[in-house]
Amino acid sequence: MSSTLHAVAASRVFDGALLRDNAAVVIDGTRIAAIVARSELPATMSVHELADGAWLAPGFIDIQVNGGGDVLFNATPTAEGVRAIVAAHRKHGTTALLPTLISDSLATMRAALAAIEALIDGEPGVLGIHLEGPFLAPEKAGVHNVAALRRPTAEDLAAITASRRGVTVVTLAPEQVPQHCIEKLAAAGVRVALGHSLATYAETKAAMGEGLSGFTHLFNAMRPLAAREPGPIAAALESSDAWYGLIVDGVHVAPPMLRLALRGAGRPILVSDAMPPVGGAKRSFALYGDTIAVRDGRCTRADGTLAGAYLDMASAVRNCVRLCAVPLTDALRFATKNPAEFLGLGGVLGRLAPGLRADMVALDPATVDVMDCWVAGANVEAGAPRRPDHP
Repeated sequence: MSSTLHAVAASRVFDGALLRDNAAVVIDGTRIAAIVARSELPATMSVHELADGAWLAPGFIDIQVNGGGDVLFNATPTAEGVRAIVAAHRKHGTTALLPTLISDSLATMRAALAAIEALIDGEPGVLGIHLEGPFLAPEKAGVHNVAALRRPTAEDLAAITASRRGVTVVTLAPEQVPQHCIEKLAAAGVRVALGHSLATYAETKAAMGEGLSGFTHLFNAMRPLAAREPGPIAAALESSDAWYGLIVDGVHVAPPMLRLALRGAGRPILVSDAMPPVGGAKRSFALYGDTIAVRDGRCTRADGTLAGAYLDMASAVRNCVRLCAVPLTDALRFATKNPAEFLGLGGVLGRLAPGLRADMVALDPATVDVMDCWVAGANVEAGAPRRPDHP
């Protein structure tokens, strides 16, 4: 092996499929060169030895991040704002994410798209952008500003489908967009997800036929399951080519419903839906002119409406194990391999294998506390203490 290589060794390495005892990940620049037994490492190689008992796993990928580090993407749609959000979430093991813009004006959308375009080459933690709205159902707006909701215009679609680097995810309500809109977005490479929608089962299946493949925070802000109108939830759970985000904070979705989702044919993705207090120092922030405060581990408006989540990905993984009774390896896949594949990046991220980017997290398997992480082969700040008021 070349003398320029270095390695990270652990009691157990989870590569996305298998647990390997006493193994090491060999890194060459930004990529993984090999996964080998500790005993096979050359004596001359630089090795970062993790604490006894620690696991090394793929870094967490969060496809729905509204803010962090006291920054809201809508309020600060700039490269500097995104960098602050990325830094806040790295402390909790998130090595790659999609800054998420909730329903806003076309001008703000354009500013957010430009900020991501400016960062996409120099900031490996940014994979693209998630536009959650504004093409949503007013009846299922949740905390989104109803005045900002609209049907897509030619200008909207031109901005969203313009050629750019990075991944674009758009959450929309299929019943609120014109015919062939989803087909056009999908043809342009946009990942389309259903959310904040009153779509029927038939409307959902038709949208999936046009290229919709994702479901944003399944169960929340969408038509519920019913005996004679199963709606989008049934369509997601019965479809093996569907990907659905789950906010596993013990607040947004009751554990029995989470366990039901994990028994479905679709593929679950853990998301944080994080707001500015995650990784920040403040307990409140402004959204659409309202004050959102953290109360009892949740972000709410004064009227009690949930406004995103006070959740990080390490806590989402931990909660998934505790609330859903799944093995840690499964919960890790929901936070790594599944989101990477939904974004079309399964050949780059989400697993530990030769040729993939060296995004990794070191964690305590008993507590799922993050000890360290690496982004594109570089060791970065991580291991923030768990919040005392959070599970």
